[in-house]
Parts: sequence; structure tokens; C-alpha cells
Amino acid sequence: MNYSRLVLAAVAATVVDAIYGILVWGMPLDAEFARYPEIFRRGDMSGFPLMFVGILVAMLVASWIYAKGYEGGSALSEGLKFGVTLGLLMAFYIAATHYGTMRIGKKLALTYLGGQFGEFLLAGLAIGLVYRPAASAAKRAAGV
Repeated sequence: MNYSRLVLAAVAATVVDAIYGILVWGMPLDAEFARYPEIFRRGDMSGFPLMFVGILVAMLVASWIYAKGYEGGSALSEGLKFGVTLGLLMAFYIAATHYGTMRIGKKLALTYLGGQFGEFLLAGLAIGLVYRPAASAAKRAAGV
């Protein structure tokens, strides 16, 4: 396993996730989040440092999972397959658990479903494009 690339992939995925979060969640959904003041911290960024540390740790784990499951394809195709798989896992899990445990409407739950799929698709793609397996692992995966 290529640990330096694993960390780089996790950092890249964290940056992609942060940009996606601002562009897709933060600004466009501000009015929707305002409907649930008991749940969302509007204008209060005190939780952001811990949130970003958590995202980085999650992306380290996702990068490790990617590295363990790497099958030897191109960075684009492997990253895309991983992103779709991760996107489906996280989208359904997050949408279902948020709807089941929070007092949010079906519209917001469906927004989570679509938004989380896109978010983790891009994170998985970033991991695939940045991570490079160690040379011996790449040769083994290719059957050389």
C-alpha cells in the first residue's frame, strides 16, 4: 500500500468534499436548513473544525478501502466505480438515518439522497485519481 499517496488522496477528497459542501449544501440549501433551526447551526461555525477533522479521517478510511479493493484498472475507471459504490452506500445511509432520527421533511431527506450521492461520487473519483498503488501491488493486480 502506498501510504503517502493514500494521505494525498484523503486530503484531495477532503478538499473536494469541502468545495462541494459549500457549493451544494451551504449556499443553495440555506433557506431549507432555516426551516429546521433546532437541528442546523445557521451562521454558527463553531462546529466546523471538528467537522473537517472528521471528514479528513473519513476520507483516510475511504482511501484505505479504495487501496485494499484496487483492481488494477485506470485511475479514472477505478475511481468512478469506487465513487458510485461509496455514493450509493453513503446516500442511502445518510438520507435514511437523518429522516428516521431528525424532524426533517421528505423533501430534505430526498435532497440528502441526491446530494450525498454526488458528494461521495466526487470524493471517490478524487481518491481514484490521486491514489497510486505501490508498484508491486499494481503489477500483482494486473497479473504481471
